[in-house]
Amino acid sequence: MSRPIARVLPLLEPAHLDRDFDYVVPPELDEIAQPGVRVRVRFSGRLIDGYLLERLERSAHTGKLVRLDRVVSGERVLTPEILKLVTAVAARYAGTRADVLRLAIPPRHAKVETEDTDKPEKPKRTAKKSTAVDPVTALGGVVDLDAVAPSGPEQPGDAAAASVSSAHRTADGRAAQADPRDVEAASADSDPAPSDSATEGAVPGDAVAPSGPEQPGDAAAASVSSAHRTADGIAAQADPRDVESPAADSHTAPSGSGTEGATSGDAADPAPIASAAVVEEPAAAGTIADPARDGDAVTGVEAVGGTGIEPVRMGGTDDLSAASNGATGPNGETGSQGVATSQGDAGPEGESGPRVVSAASPQSWVSEFAEWGRYLHGHSFLGALAAGRGPRAGWQALPGEDWAKRLAELAAVTVRGGRGAVIMVPDQRDLDRVLAECVALMGESAVGLAAGLGPSARYRRWLSVLRGQSKVVVGTRSAVFSPVRDLGLIAIWDDGDDTFAEPRSPYPHAREVAMLRAHETGAAFVAGGFARTAEVQAIVESGWAHDLLADRAVVRQAMPRITAPGDTDAALERDPIAQAIRIPAVAFMEARKALKAGGAVLVQVPRRGYIPALSCAKCRTPARCRHCNGPLALPDSAPASRGALRSGREGVAEAQSPACRWCGITEAAFRCGSCGSRALRAVVIGASRTAEELGRAFPGVPVRGSGGSAILDSVLEGPQVVVSTIGAEPPVPGGYAVAMLLDGWALLGRADLRAAEDALRRWMSAAALVRSDGRVIVMADAGLPTVQALVRWDPVWHAGFELDQRVEVRFPPAVRFAAIDGTSDSIAELLGEAKLPGDVEVLGPVPLPPGARKPFSSGDSPAEVERMILRADRSGGAALSRALTAAQAIRSTHRSDAPLRVQIDPIDIG
Repeated sequence: MSRPIARVLPLLEPAHLDRDFDYVVPPELDEIAQPGVRVRVRFSGRLIDGYLLERLERSAHTGKLVRLDRVVSGERVLTPEILKLVTAVAARYAGTRADVLRLAIPPRHAKVETEDTDKPEKPKRTAKKSTAVDPVTALGGVVDLDAVAPSGPEQPGDAAAASVSSAHRTADGRAAQADPRDVEAASADSDPAPSDSATEGAVPGDAVAPSGPEQPGDAAAASVSSAHRTADGIAAQADPRDVESPAADSHTAPSGSGTEGATSGDAADPAPIASAAVVEEPAAAGTIADPARDGDAVTGVEAVGGTGIEPVRMGGTDDLSAASNGATGPNGETGSQGVATSQGDAGPEGESGPRVVSAASPQSWVSEFAEWGRYLHGHSFLGALAAGRGPRAGWQALPGEDWAKRLAELAAVTVRGGRGAVIMVPDQRDLDRVLAECVALMGESAVGLAAGLGPSARYRRWLSVLRGQSKVVVGTRSAVFSPVRDLGLIAIWDDGDDTFAEPRSPYPHAREVAMLRAHETGAAFVAGGFARTAEVQAIVESGWAHDLLADRAVVRQAMPRITAPGDTDAALERDPIAQAIRIPAVAFMEARKALKAGGAVLVQVPRRGYIPALSCAKCRTPARCRHCNGPLALPDSAPASRGALRSGREGVAEAQSPACRWCGITEAAFRCGSCGSRALRAVVIGASRTAEELGRAFPGVPVRGSGGSAILDSVLEGPQVVVSTIGAEPPVPGGYAVAMLLDGWALLGRADLRAAEDALRRWMSAAALVRSDGRVIVMADAGLPTVQALVRWDPVWHAGFELDQRVEVRFPPAVRFAAIDGTSDSIAELLGEAKLPGDVEVLGPVPLPPGARKPFSSGDSPAEVERMILRADRSGGAALSRALTAAQAIRSTHRSDAPLRVQIDPIDIG
């Protein structure tokens, strides 16, 4: 046995045990115990699940080593690329690799693994024409493992990343390729570095050998960024691992045979770029440099095998030949990719080998995907994808755009170039829509991954991606970890949706993980939507990504007419109370005209239910339950919801039997605790009550509801009124004739950092369903910037406005936030152990945001949980994460069971 030592990552909860350990491989397990497989190991007297990271000839530990207990499965589920991504995510979010792996790899289903064993394997891929090596596939059988001695202290977790990411070359100097599941070992000088306190009270002296000394919890991928300045002179950062906009500089990597793996920090200053829209060509596969250490400038462009990397100028359809035949850089240099060769598996028998995208082939997909011509650099973006480059863009879809089909077309171009794609959407309804478009274009090579699938179905589809049978993955937030081979595109739709924020430790955001993966692999990145978040605007302003927009004339042709009540003096003169009532006369008039003409009317309501909030009719104090202090409401099922509001004037009512929304107890005899009044009024009107009122206003017209557990996927054409809660709006063939966006104050008035951004996103998603000759009426103050952005359909301006405001007050994404939730004692314990950088500001304590879950506790949940916020500049974000990781590792050695939770850049700040 040439490599008898197995380096294993046990899946352990304590933060101080997030390290690699060495075990002896028994002779009977030598063949099956390969890197990436699931194993069971004995750790401190218990059998623990883990992953085998690499095989070594010898261990740095001089004591006795424990034998590997067993290999759970011979399937290599942990690929080198995913391991490197997991390590970077754990470092970015101050978590452990074990927690990230639970998010990245689904639970095993033994029966599914054996279902396809009798089927013939597809032929192995042919060699690429380029000499570049993919870091995921370049480790098979050519790794030098002679030097296995530990190299001394190093950054935590770097062993795992370095052991699977370095490209190696054969003796004749050419790049070698191999299946990532055939990786036997990786760089031997990547021994992990456990702390002295890490084994305290946990591991017997002769049980398991940690692979070398290390600082507890140090980050695997140290993040360093280059400062970039926006138009207003405020510095923006680069590199998504610092939650900075990665690699904003478009420097050209220096040429030369000795520059492999080096950054372009010392390169000469680049010449001015003629076009404002530039897509950088990523480092060739297999040449991504190791994560930057502190103090190293990262520009995101690495020297690749002695070949310089040139930016690709996106100038419209005229640049298609440049995108396919090697784009010309700003200094006139010629790109190196004249012909893109497929890197995917060969097809079934009878089909030819690798697909070649020739210089003439772009003309075919230009006509096939003609809708991309409506965007200024749409076809140039497709050309970069077809040529195997890695363009990065913030895509603003036009009103009424068939966005699901556009995303499927991006994936189809990527697959035709021989690479894979990952598309992330917020929910199952969007997943079904995008997957249907992908299947129509690419057949069975596209699969959907979501938590709603059963364990066997999900694992079956995930294995088809791992084995290379599926090239396109459409899924929700967990799809970002999909082990797609030769990844060429990562796209995320509507990244402002809160479902992309993982509710489990270490609480990563799918957008940030996608940026990390695109940055590490050189894949293309697209953040699309009708609106734009401040985070996407930040990476665009930094230069890491670029705008993919339509011309203003095209936008005006596609958008409906959008107005707000009383937005002009003439409108106020016609209807003086238009801004004071819920549905003004102009909205009723437009709805009647549309219904008479046979069109459909959409009504968007922020709240579901009948009357979800009540208050005292006399003093306006919110009505509360006497038992639990919860809010009182009139539910749909209550008798009061069917005509129990009896009152002499509009909006004020005596409620019959309101019920508590928390405990469900009926309040039969309400009395205000402030003034003693028994009268109630509606604070917010829900979707059910709105539908009831509109049914009386438009007799004989069908009124449909969509929201909650009864969401309509689509509705048929014809005169009808569709009342929907936000995010549940069903499309109608041909588009709606009129849309009414009610209760704008309820969205804009929320005490949330992203209230305005989220309101615009909700409004634009609904307005995009209206046909171009239709009408949209938003019930909000016309003078607000958010309403003005909607009226002009200018989400990019609004995102820049939001970003400037956050820069001014030092809120994310302008800075890095760390929220620490727990009791006052547990927070003080963590901060006492943390060696925070000198520029970190400590804010708080403050109460938890409304609706936020309390951190997990092994005992009874404490009554008082507070939040402490740490704020640091983006350049110091990596140092802050490392300090919190180390502090959690030290705290875990104390075996403290007090509740504590650490979140980096949480969605809800409080």
